[in-house]
Amino acid sequence: MSSLQLNIDAPEGETTYFADVALPIPIARLFTYRVPTEFQELAKPGVRVIVQFGRQKVVTGIIDSIHRKAPEVYSAKPLLDILDAEPIVTPQQVSLMKWMSSYYLCTFGEVLNAALPSGLKLSSESKIQLHPHYDWNDTDLTLDDREVLLLSALENKDSLSYREAADILELKSAYKYIKSLVQKELIIIYEEVKERYKPRKIKKVRLHGDFLAHENQLDELFQQLEKSPKQADILLYYLREVPVFQEPNKNQQGLPKSDFQQNGLSASSLKTLIKNGIFIEFEQIISRFEEDQAFEPKPLVLSEKQEEARHQIISQFQEHPTVLLHGITGSGKTEIYIDLIQGALESGQQVLYLLPEIALTAQIVQRLRKIFGDRMGVYHSKFSDNERVEVWYGLMEGRFDFIVGVRSSIFLPFHNLGLIVVDEAHESSYKQYDPAPRYHARDAALFLAHLHGAKTLLGSATPSLESYTNALQKKYGLVELFERYNEASLPHIVVANLTEERKRKTNVGDFSSVLIEAIAEVLEKKEQAIIFQNRRGYSNYLTCETCGFIPECTRCAVSLTYHQYKNQLNCHYCGHKQAVPLVCPACGSTKIHTVGIGTEKIEEELKLIFPKARVQRMDLETTRAKYAYQNIIQEFEKGEIDILVGTQMVSKGLDFDKVSLVGVFDVDRMIHFPDFRSFERTFQMVTQVSGRAGRRETQGKVVIQSRNPDQHIIELIRKGDYHAFYHGEMRERKQYHYPPYTRMIHLLLRSKDKKLTQQAAQTLSNLLKEDLGAGRVLGPQEPLINKIRDKFLMDIFLKIEKKYKMEAVKQLIQKAQLELLKTNEFKSVEVVADVDPY
Repeated sequence: MSSLQLNIDAPEGETTYFADVALPIPIARLFTYRVPTEFQELAKPGVRVIVQFGRQKVVTGIIDSIHRKAPEVYSAKPLLDILDAEPIVTPQQVSLMKWMSSYYLCTFGEVLNAALPSGLKLSSESKIQLHPHYDWNDTDLTLDDREVLLLSALENKDSLSYREAADILELKSAYKYIKSLVQKELIIIYEEVKERYKPRKIKKVRLHGDFLAHENQLDELFQQLEKSPKQADILLYYLREVPVFQEPNKNQQGLPKSDFQQNGLSASSLKTLIKNGIFIEFEQIISRFEEDQAFEPKPLVLSEKQEEARHQIISQFQEHPTVLLHGITGSGKTEIYIDLIQGALESGQQVLYLLPEIALTAQIVQRLRKIFGDRMGVYHSKFSDNERVEVWYGLMEGRFDFIVGVRSSIFLPFHNLGLIVVDEAHESSYKQYDPAPRYHARDAALFLAHLHGAKTLLGSATPSLESYTNALQKKYGLVELFERYNEASLPHIVVANLTEERKRKTNVGDFSSVLIEAIAEVLEKKEQAIIFQNRRGYSNYLTCETCGFIPECTRCAVSLTYHQYKNQLNCHYCGHKQAVPLVCPACGSTKIHTVGIGTEKIEEELKLIFPKARVQRMDLETTRAKYAYQNIIQEFEKGEIDILVGTQMVSKGLDFDKVSLVGVFDVDRMIHFPDFRSFERTFQMVTQVSGRAGRRETQGKVVIQSRNPDQHIIELIRKGDYHAFYHGEMRERKQYHYPPYTRMIHLLLRSKDKKLTQQAAQTLSNLLKEDLGAGRVLGPQEPLINKIRDKFLMDIFLKIEKKYKMEAVKQLIQKAQLELLKTNEFKSVEVVADVDPY
């Protein structure tokens, strides 16, 4: 920890060395800093440095390069400090970040900000201390009681934080008094800079080495402690746990202080033994992760079809760095992954296993931990800052050589990566939408593998059209597996006609009689069901029967979603919350009712229809806590939940023995979503969630509820015919020039002025049409939701044929953006580029 004044001038004299530093802020270039003489041996690419940026900002940067060329347009400020003895960022990481910056049209700083876990960045806190040049007792200044109290506190303490100052004055904020004392030049404000990452430490004790020279000395020590039986008990306990003469090294390791208290021994007696020099107290850094002992699992036995697929993958890797494994749900892709991972680790290589959702990691980590033990690290956003830093360092230091994680895992410091497995490679969760970099982890993983000369295996039951096209065009190797593991049968899919049921009045609320009967049958057999609805909350919105009023977000152009358990209206775009109105704000009517159905309402209705059933919901609201996913999944695995209601997180590759029924609640909403990928996403999601049913001895059942069951896409899902779906979709994509026949870039313009946003969008569109041609520029147009967080939005889409080089297109986009910003009135309009937006 160090205290720094922000207005540091460069020291006199010059040095010949300069460092180009990448800063985790959205600026387009690196900044050059002077390397002071005392740092020249430590300054090297990949180490973290503290630098001053602007007049009042201290930030953590990463050295990109060291050279002797001084900047031409500004005077280089000195590096303030170097935080690492050795680089914590590898050359491959830097190459990946630079590629992402170029490919996804964002700044290197934005990529760096996403790549570094927060625990590796500095935090700073404003603090106050007495002014060094003034003695307030000798001044004629008028001070009030609170100012005197604050100055008195600073006399007894070197410094205070703003929070501590407020607590001393018993106020919510001490800013008024701090400002007054600064103006009177009695105190100064400074920034205390400290690392966020703190290793976890435990306090331990060991027996002083003087008592180990001979056993007689221990006898003499016990004689000294005859009158202090509690101290003697502590010594006896220590010697039982630590055989100091048989295994002298164990004394160096000592025992945790907490062990003594847990065994009913006196804390004060232990303190006396330490004070008298009999025990030595010390601290030891320990891992934040449980130390699981790897045990030998049952040998992994692949079926004949799995073995054949494994051999094909290895063979394809001879010709292609990337292989697509197209295996139906339940075909045992995970066993093949494990076998390949074991092979890579045995050859001394590192492995990255990417999963699309944290929900998936909870179940699969338990399974993989039994096989790979402590050599496996887990990396995702539910971990604390400190835990993520420990995985980062653990990979660098060789503690881990196998990482399981979500999309941010691609930024970790691999140095000998041999294999990347991208499970559920079609998943949209691999795409980062906001903030920049708006990258797709699958595509970034392919470039990461290229940097390391590694192999990539993409696994999916429903590959994206792009991936399958690349495989058919021989850019990827292709291996297909169309048989379920252990000859398990595919689920029987039934389509319930909601329109007919409502006519016959056989439905129960939003549930078809087919689904109700299927759930009742499952409960009777003591089996389990999953109900899938891709909308959280209680209902879509509230409306007034009398005047039609619908509560909308004050900051976004969307209706507010009703959450019953909070009795609240929430905006799922900006987080705005408000109370549910008792009467209509427009007409005063009390006839306010809900429209639509979300996971919360489904959960409530199931509890009413099946009062004895144990129903649990798994969506964003119920899984915010760190171990919430894991707890729900464990309860479901143990059979403590009968019916699990969830959003798309239940559709991922979870594997449960007793699930024999899956209900898909509102397939029509997915099919008719205004997006050219809606059919593809519906096919993938419903196929995936259907695969959760009947994965063991018995055939599962899937009930899909639809108002129009004759839709062609539903028939393809029912048959599980991916190839027919693929060829049909490709015909449409070719006709309308959509990916994979073209590449797309989405430009979003936003500002607080609606008219200004529209004008800027039209200007930018015209500039792009001049360079790219009118046929390749779609828009500008207002998006479906045209206002989010008080900013009005406009869309421009670019469709670029595959034959054109995207680098040239991106240069034209950047040129048009610069041209737009030359107009002063458009400088407040933000232009956000999203490459491969879907």
